[in-house]
Amino acid sequence: MRTALVIGTGLIGTSAALALVQRGVKVHLADRDPEQARTAAALGAGTDEAPDGPVDLAIVAAPPAHVAATLADAMRRGLARGYLDVASVKGGPRRELEELGLDLTAYIGTHPMAGREKSGPLAASEDLFEGRPWVLTPTRGTDTEVLNAALELVSHCRAVPVVMEADAHDRAVALVSHMPHLVSSMVAARLEHAEDAAVRLCGGGIRDVTRIAGSDPRMWIDILSANPGPVADLLLEVAADLESTVQALRALQSADEDKRREGATGIEKVLRRGNAGQIRVPGKHGTAARAYEVVAVLIDDQPGQLARIFADAGLAGVNIEDVRIEHATGRQAGLVQLMVEPSAVPVLAAALRERGWAIRQ
Repeated sequence: MRTALVIGTGLIGTSAALALVQRGVKVHLADRDPEQARTAAALGAGTDEAPDGPVDLAIVAAPPAHVAATLADAMRRGLARGYLDVASVKGGPRRELEELGLDLTAYIGTHPMAGREKSGPLAASEDLFEGRPWVLTPTRGTDTEVLNAALELVSHCRAVPVVMEADAHDRAVALVSHMPHLVSSMVAARLEHAEDAAVRLCGGGIRDVTRIAGSDPRMWIDILSANPGPVADLLLEVAADLESTVQALRALQSADEDKRREGATGIEKVLRRGNAGQIRVPGKHGTAARAYEVVAVLIDDQPGQLARIFADAGLAGVNIEDVRIEHATGRQAGLVQLMVEPSAVPVLAAALRERGWAIRQ
């Protein structure tokens, strides 16, 4: 790939453009908002000048509702030798293109499974896709050269290619992305009018659950409008679980010991089902999540603290598998939770104590 055209210079489009530029590809940028394209160009993502002729690959990074129309316009104008989109829904846009009567041999639907709560070119990064799955949805009619161009794009972005059928992809992202976003928003909505005294008690758990609720609602309306059926089906299942859980909690309030026992059994059931699902979430390197243990270290909110901890762990010969920070409410301090192999816990704890760190159980 020598030349590419990115149509849509938001977070995903600009991040892909930055990665391609770093690998020597000449990237042209286009957007319905010319100022946004100029911003992406100023960030080093390419040029906002139109290409002289057809480019090797056109990457459409428009919202799902506009993907088909944008692709159709690009194809009719002959802007590229191959076309792909990066929308988070795949079945709908392809059916729209088929209804328009377009030759889809030069097109492949794709979806990089990466993103941030922030949107727009200023949030973009060339390493946004590194190590992340990038779904490709070729059909029997997809031209081999177009599939190869898509694979080259994925390689340049240092992502991991995953081949799926379009509708299977849409059901999958409803499960792992779209439905969780709505549930996160519903939990966060409980905080909107909560008393300040309650909100001040927020810890790591509520932050984890509500993190994605900070995303742009307009973007998510576009996404959910393109995949409503599978998301609604999943929410019905969640609603059924909520109803049975409410009944179990009410039973725990009963004066009848048998009802309380029944309620406790119901709560245990849903918690154990949660355990069983959570362990299926891939951990490092895409493998099954492993049971790491935590070494919690109290740190001050000062520059260089994290770097010192990681350096001291390295000197002790311990690999940090994951890390979380729990901020102390009202204090310039926090707990850094270092996830390590169980056998490394005594080694790391002793080494950090020796270097003056305050270890917390």
